[in-house]
Amino acid sequence: MKKLLAAFLLSVAPAVALASGGGAHLDSANVNLSDKDSLKRGAKLFADYCFGCHSLKYARYERVGTDLGMSPDDVKRDLMVAGGKIGDLMTNAMGAADGEKYFGTVVPDLTLVARLRGEDWVYTYLRSFYVDEKRPLGVNNVVFPDVGMPHVLADLQGVQKAVFTDEKDKDGNPHKVFQKFELVTPGKLSPQDYDAAVRDLTAYLAYMAEPVRVERVALGIKVLLFLAVFFVVAYLLKKEYWKDVH
Repeated sequence: MKKLLAAFLLSVAPAVALASGGGAHLDSANVNLSDKDSLKRGAKLFADYCFGCHSLKYARYERVGTDLGMSPDDVKRDLMVAGGKIGDLMTNAMGAADGEKYFGTVVPDLTLVARLRGEDWVYTYLRSFYVDEKRPLGVNNVVFPDVGMPHVLADLQGVQKAVFTDEKDKDGNPHKVFQKFELVTPGKLSPQDYDAAVRDLTAYLAYMAEPVRVERVALGIKVLLFLAVFFVVAYLLKKEYWKDVH
């Protein structure tokens, strides 16, 4: 039994470490997957800013449109930036070799990123880019240090710098600790509106990672309520059968 437990802990450790984002503080995404308008806005943001590099290859346009209450014309206009048929998978033309050439790494598909990393990670990551002239693309990220991705939402958020302080760990080794961001150049959106836009985008990726999540949760509640009622009935039946014994 101990060996099985140890094997299980070793198997989940990499996933836990990956989801933690390297120990960075994560803000609460607080997404609402029942808000179809939020999901539509997030879908449009993804199509406009992310789809050029990142695919959603496990999803189809038609299914997404149906789930979000979009007509076929809405889907073609707002989501199908690369053309194609409405029944197609949501892929793009970015190949592995292209990612290596332009960014130094394979560009990941994002269908399951919200389940792999967590919604809070995605939400915080998209708000944590800062200017760093030492990096090839001129930006870095507090949540994902030395990230190879450009800040594609910079025209919306603007340009911000990160403020760090020098501290020492318990062994006396110096290291930098993130304190705050300072806006250098404003973007098209206010900080509050940008946070709201990123929340919409995070909600869309959370939906994409598990399209039936809302239905699953609703069904789970119904099952628990049924079990609660059934427990009462079963308990009363047990008392009736055993009343002469006790």
